[in-house]
Amino acid sequence: MPVSPRPSHIGALLVTATLVAACSSASEPTSSPSSPSAAPSSSPTSAPQSGMSTVAVTVPSGMAQAPFDQPRQVQVPTGWQLSVWARTPRPRLALWAPDGTLLVSVPSAGTVLRFTPGSAGATESVLLDELDQPHGLAMAGSTLYVAQSDQVVAYDYANGAATGPRVIAGGLPDAKSPDLRGAYAHALKSVAVGPDGAVYFSIGSTGNISAADRTATPPRATIMRVPPGGGPAEPFATGVRNGTGLAVAPDGTLWTANNGRDNVADPSTGQVDPAYVGEHPREQIARLTPGRELGWPYCNPDGGPADLPFIRDVQTNPDGTKLDCSALPPVEQSMGAHSAPLGLSFVDGALPAPYAQGALIGVHGSWNRQPPREPEVSFYPWRDGRLENQQTLVGGFQGDNGSRWGRPVAAVVGPDGAVYITDDAADAIYRLSPPR
Repeated sequence: MPVSPRPSHIGALLVTATLVAACSSASEPTSSPSSPSAAPSSSPTSAPQSGMSTVAVTVPSGMAQAPFDQPRQVQVPTGWQLSVWARTPRPRLALWAPDGTLLVSVPSAGTVLRFTPGSAGATESVLLDELDQPHGLAMAGSTLYVAQSDQVVAYDYANGAATGPRVIAGGLPDAKSPDLRGAYAHALKSVAVGPDGAVYFSIGSTGNISAADRTATPPRATIMRVPPGGGPAEPFATGVRNGTGLAVAPDGTLWTANNGRDNVADPSTGQVDPAYVGEHPREQIARLTPGRELGWPYCNPDGGPADLPFIRDVQTNPDGTKLDCSALPPVEQSMGAHSAPLGLSFVDGALPAPYAQGALIGVHGSWNRQPPREPEVSFYPWRDGRLENQQTLVGGFQGDNGSRWGRPVAAVVGPDGAVYITDDAADAIYRLSPPR
């Protein structure tokens, strides 16, 4: 069911504005130092983990534009295959609608796209356009929620159309907010709907250690909650620097994949040491409960990979009076520092063992770490309400020299039992198919 890029989308590559990377501050570059145009090596940086194999990416005719103008290989579970399913510029978060179509947000174009599979392939169309950086997508029954940079809007979704827009939460901060004067590193927002109908959405921090976000109106670096049936949005979790990954687990709990800060000082010396920065702080994968505090910018998770305690940030909380880090509950799970987790989704029985229950996370990879943290699709097994340690589901996007040909954003399971993965660096949507 391949989809070829529309001519207008190919042309859009030349004019699309570059979005700020998820794990970035206002002073950081807006693109990876190693882009697909840099003719990256296709060789993986490491041997596959146990139970994984290196396979060639299948590229249908008509989709061999860069980076697929040369052979590409990935690491996947043995017996699985990865193919290019669609080419479209800068796809981000994704959602399977009840009618069996894949909805994909494109913040850089202000659109939400709709991919309709068919016997002769799939058709791409524009579901919504002229939006302000649409990013997060969620569905509850026949209601589609779209998180834009400045508001969360609900639509009636039926017959392949989204109609009847109504603002669920408005006036959200973005680069157009007068007090921010265009400086907002984490304007993209995500959205999820709880089992009771409450709507949750993320508001990222304006920068790396912009502590004023915590007292802004509305507060930034938070996960906000709109009660069932509507009403004012209130903070649900705080100290969440950039909770781009936001999803409801099989047991109904809310989880976030959160991007930690950069250039944190070594608490033993008080100095910013690249060796320490490269491994600290780990990115948080946290269960959110009412009033949950994730520490930013005063406390950082330490240790891990699971049940990470918090320690004082010696730069922003030198005497511990800003926040008592030892009083914060440990973070449930994590991944390597500067991994830049983006899309988060849960699978509950739709994939074969050992991937039947767990979390899928698109790992964008680091922007400034040396050596660069690799992009991948990660899997965290779900056991008795807990996430077990990180595993690689799809790897191999980065070569031995640190250059990359792809950067996954989100991974969601389709009605056909395959995993669909967006990649905003390769301008592609992949289909990861398990053995039948």
